[in-house]
Amino acid sequence: MGTPGNRESQYARSLIEASLDPLFTINPDGKITDINNASIDITEITREDLIGTDFFEYFTEPDKAREIYRQVFAEGFVADFPLTIRDGKLTEVLFNGSVYKDEFGKVIGVVVVARDITDHKRIEKELRDARLHAELAAKIAEEAKEIAEKATKIAEDAVKSKQQFLSNMSHEIRTPMNAIIGFTKVLLKSDLDPKQKEYLTAIKLSGDALTVLINDILDLAKVDAGKMIFEQTPFKMAASMSAMIHLFETKIQEKNLKLIKKYDDKIPMVLIGDPVRLHQIILNLVSNAVKFTSKGEIKISAELLNEDEENATVEFSVTDTGIGIAEDKIEHIFENFQQATSETARLYGGTGLGLAISKQLVESQGGRITVQSKPEEGSVFSFVLPFKKTSGMVELKKVKNVLTEKVHEVKVLVVEDIALNQLLMKTLLDDFGFEHDSADNGKIAIEKLQNKRYDIILMDLHMPEMNGFEATEYIRKKMNSQIPIIALTADVTTADLNKCKSVGMNDYISKPLDEGLLYNKINELLKGCVMDNPLPVKKPEYVDLTYLLKRTKGNPELMKEMVALYLEQTPPLIKQMKQGMHDKDWDSVYSAAHKLIPSFSIMGIHKDFEIMAKKIQEYSSAREHLDEVNDMVLKIEDICTNACEGLKVELNSINKSR
Repeated sequence: MGTPGNRESQYARSLIEASLDPLFTINPDGKITDINNASIDITEITREDLIGTDFFEYFTEPDKAREIYRQVFAEGFVADFPLTIRDGKLTEVLFNGSVYKDEFGKVIGVVVVARDITDHKRIEKELRDARLHAELAAKIAEEAKEIAEKATKIAEDAVKSKQQFLSNMSHEIRTPMNAIIGFTKVLLKSDLDPKQKEYLTAIKLSGDALTVLINDILDLAKVDAGKMIFEQTPFKMAASMSAMIHLFETKIQEKNLKLIKKYDDKIPMVLIGDPVRLHQIILNLVSNAVKFTSKGEIKISAELLNEDEENATVEFSVTDTGIGIAEDKIEHIFENFQQATSETARLYGGTGLGLAISKQLVESQGGRITVQSKPEEGSVFSFVLPFKKTSGMVELKKVKNVLTEKVHEVKVLVVEDIALNQLLMKTLLDDFGFEHDSADNGKIAIEKLQNKRYDIILMDLHMPEMNGFEATEYIRKKMNSQIPIIALTADVTTADLNKCKSVGMNDYISKPLDEGLLYNKINELLKGCVMDNPLPVKKPEYVDLTYLLKRTKGNPELMKEMVALYLEQTPPLIKQMKQGMHDKDWDSVYSAAHKLIPSFSIMGIHKDFEIMAKKIQEYSSAREHLDEVNDMVLKIEDICTNACEGLKVELNSINKSR
């Protein structure tokens, strides 16, 4: 049996270790004299390294911690004082402290317990939000009070696990999506034939729709509450429908299904609405049809229901010959996480979220969605949406090259641990004309900063060894550097953004990256370096007169005559093609394209545009793919207009050389 002193010591140690929260004993000088295991876990520092160190340096605000420590000595105790521990997560705690004395009553130190309130604050916010919804519902109708209270209780029970799952999944999905969308944008800038561009556009549209979906499920409550923001932009519905259907053609063929496409030509060519949300709805419905159909056919249709001078209402339908839905399940099919049977997820996969989000998207835009179905016969999902009409044409969005002389000299450090994302950043920064280096984690970034000057840092948040928060804090406090830092994050949550600001980051951008937004943020942070005069951008060469020079044997008169003839005949032919498009006079479009084609090779215009003109001729003659002809006509107009400008310069050169 041990001595009383040993028993007391063991008893004191047991009390210290019984606390699940970090516990410290500190002497009057502020040095740590003892700790429990929970302190080691949260600081990730050994007992030997902790004891004897300055207690206040383990908080983000040492002076604030020192002030409250003095208060403990003055008043004997302090309760629930908020501080933030300086660890990888910047853990928020409530500081509770009390003095302890020796056998003579002399104060010899302080016992401190730091309670982690991260989860407590999150749960408290969730409870507060849930109660707010209940109170609002009670004001609208007293009869709904009981329903709202039940919904609140359900939300309180489910919100924690659901939000954690959605947050984790959205983060994991965003990382590969960043590369998919980023490299698709890069490829779309390169020289492509029409079919390649069509497929890449379909990939980008799908990626955009998936990105919107990821953003929505990150906070599903926003969808449920109908707090959606819808764009109102002009778009060509026929082209959008065609691109969406392309995504499923291969899978439909693999399952030996018949695909039927029906598009009402009376639908106006350009409408105003939210094409990304429309794609999202169609993707959900067609994806379900393909998933649940093993034989027969899938029919996708769009029909104009009615229109006036300002509006057009369109009904979309997706019909399949699949497994169908039981009558008693139809009324629940649009609810969150619901599927037709308990075996559906096991046999076919999925979360049961797609139809719920589709319903919210349709109804939030003033539309309606319905379903008709019979087991083993198939289903028809239909939705009606209103759109605004416009007489304007759709302009392709372009990122303008407004780089300046000073910005061209900018040196960027990219801190990112995923090689694919490093390559994407390299591609984007090369396109901007910036110098750049990469670092796999925060530790390597700090080493590079100590050896080389950079103007701005693009910092990923989640990395091994040293994450973005830790690296930024080191740069700000240890290196005393105020270099601009933009956070790159795939998980745009309130907590993350608050931490970004608290450690000293200047801005953030979410993945998948928007290159225009990235450039604007860099340019804004470096605005002190920007000059007023932009660099001259070298215009691309639209014509190559090598062939003409060879055919005319260098005869300047003959060259001048042929160039002048091209300049005379081309603008009227372009005008004829555009007017034919407007009047749906396909014979006129065919005739103009036919007359244009020989001039492409003579004037050295790229072969791709000759192929495009032949497609215009082919489609106009066959009355097929007419929704694609308009795009191609605009591209031919653009290339021919630029070719004419280039030839005018050549013509002046020929005249001067005579």
